[in-house]
Amino acid sequence: MRVLYAIQSTGNGHLSRARDVIPALLDENIDLDILISGTQADIDLPYTIKYRCKGLSFIFGKKGGVDMWKTYVKSNTLRLQKEIRSIPVQDYHLIINDFEPVSAWACKLAEKPCFSFSHQSAVLSKNAPKPKKKDSLGKMILKNYAPGIHHFGLHFKSYDEGIFTPIIRADIRNAHTYEGEHYTVYLPSYSDGKIIHFLSQIPNVKWDVFSKHNNRETVTKNLSIRPITNEAFVQSMATSKGVLCGAGFETPAEALYMQKKLLVVPMKGQYEQQCNAAALQEMNIPVIKSLKEKHLPKVMDWVSSNTRVNVDYPNITSEIVRKLLMKSLMA
Repeated sequence: MRVLYAIQSTGNGHLSRARDVIPALLDENIDLDILISGTQADIDLPYTIKYRCKGLSFIFGKKGGVDMWKTYVKSNTLRLQKEIRSIPVQDYHLIINDFEPVSAWACKLAEKPCFSFSHQSAVLSKNAPKPKKKDSLGKMILKNYAPGIHHFGLHFKSYDEGIFTPIIRADIRNAHTYEGEHYTVYLPSYSDGKIIHFLSQIPNVKWDVFSKHNNRETVTKNLSIRPITNEAFVQSMATSKGVLCGAGFETPAEALYMQKKLLVVPMKGQYEQQCNAAALQEMNIPVIKSLKEKHLPKVMDWVSSNTRVNVDYPNITSEIVRKLLMKSLMA
């Protein structure tokens, strides 16, 4: 059975998940090729990549949201169309797609079934939590960015049939956790300057900030600013008092698994993160809308609290992969 596994590399979450999914696929004795598209990841995969595409990446800004101008400039629709036409999806028995637009649209144009295996598939479920404020455009983008025919979803809870609890990568499961003296921070859509200005106003707290905008380590006031590496980030989270991050999926799920205090700041204008924030709020995880100073008291309350949320995220990656392969044989 020849399988193409296509992975989005805007951010690090999809690639982090793939580190566990790929071994599970290889254990099923299939002929596996890997496609990666996107330009915003900070980590690599330790596997041979058959296809590398620029794809269609959302470019992180520095004010809490997506930089729409840079996203538009880098989209290059002619190049994207060429990449879509270049992927020989008909040569594969199965396309597994983790929110990756090039292979998804190649499948759609070739009328080839595409199996979506992603967090986004779960977010779109009618039973998954949604923000109070409707966002029809955001929902439309999420639905059509990487269209699929069959859906296997991952979410903070199993909200529906075909939605599974998060895949927690081995690096996290095997990490030695304890409560140190710092808080781990990952807010890629904010500038270092904005983060420093905001968090330096909370005294007597050590902030370990991982930055997409700085490639060397610096120390400013009570903050250390560090470039992102997988090993350093996992170690920081494992030994932290808590995690302050965006309302993506993987990092909050990993923090919950490690039983760390968690506070999230959803990206502005990003529908998926608004949905994630709604789900986390239902789990009694604190959420702030931005790094405006009016939200400082809520962060201070979070720092002084000791509230943690218990979750049960068993290692079911191989089980999910087998169910997906079985469904593809029946489709």
